[in-house]
Amino acid sequence: MSTAYQAGQALRGAQISMPNPLPVAVFVILAVISVVVGAVVASHAPPLGALIIVVGVILSAFIAASIKVANQWERGLILRLGRFQGIRGPGPYFILPILERSRIIDLRVQTQDIRRQEVITRDNVPVAINGVLFFRVAKVEDAVMKVHDFLYAVGQLAQTALRDVVGGMTLDEVLAERDRIGKQIQEIVEKDVQEWGLDVTGIRLENIELPEDLKKMISRQAAAEREKRATITEAEGDQLAAANLAAAAATMNASPGAMQLRTLQTIDGLGPTSSNTVVLAVPIEVMELVQRLGK
Repeated sequence: MSTAYQAGQALRGAQISMPNPLPVAVFVILAVISVVVGAVVASHAPPLGALIIVVGVILSAFIAASIKVANQWERGLILRLGRFQGIRGPGPYFILPILERSRIIDLRVQTQDIRRQEVITRDNVPVAINGVLFFRVAKVEDAVMKVHDFLYAVGQLAQTALRDVVGGMTLDEVLAERDRIGKQIQEIVEKDVQEWGLDVTGIRLENIELPEDLKKMISRQAAAEREKRATITEAEGDQLAAANLAAAAATMNASPGAMQLRTLQTIDGLGPTSSNTVVLAVPIEVMELVQRLGK
């Protein structure tokens, strides 16, 4: 896995670096011219022709080494005998070989993985978290001269900030407030990397891993919560239905013929099939008479 990851990183680096062939082309052209001139001179004076070829090739290499090209998203930092001279680019620029060195710095937004961190939350729950850091170089000279390796430094700083922020939260806060965690980590990292000439554009959490037994407990809790809501909904439905039935009974009781009409509707709803047999033992009028006598 590590070998495949490193190979993928190297392939992506080769694809986005876009090396410029101008110095090589200049060297080849000047070297060919030197060889041709030396060969012509060597036909009359062989020692002089050989000297011209050797000197021409050396000068060609010297001139080619002095040509540097920075892409639109790059800047070149120049050091002369170890001292900072300035920032060059974008485009072609020249340096003095041997005396000066050039380091190309990419100004585009870069991504840095925040490796998987084992953290204990405030309520003593172990979790594993990883994320991604997005940043760019704002000041080339500070990024090179104030920190040894800004890529490694900002990655380590993001890891420690992640552990500090998550360690001060409960598990429920970690699961529910991912954006707030990312913003807090970004604020901590930004405050320290400003002196390094870096600008943090964002931090995102990727995965939050919990122990298996804790996952099962959370699953059971969620199932119990859903069952609770279903029971409450069913009880509210029964209560509403009972209230409607009571209102319907009161309405029927207030109308003398309402109960008889309701009975006839019920009988009609049974259908004309022969399998349904309805027996009315006591006529409704007799029941009404009994009720009146009772009053």
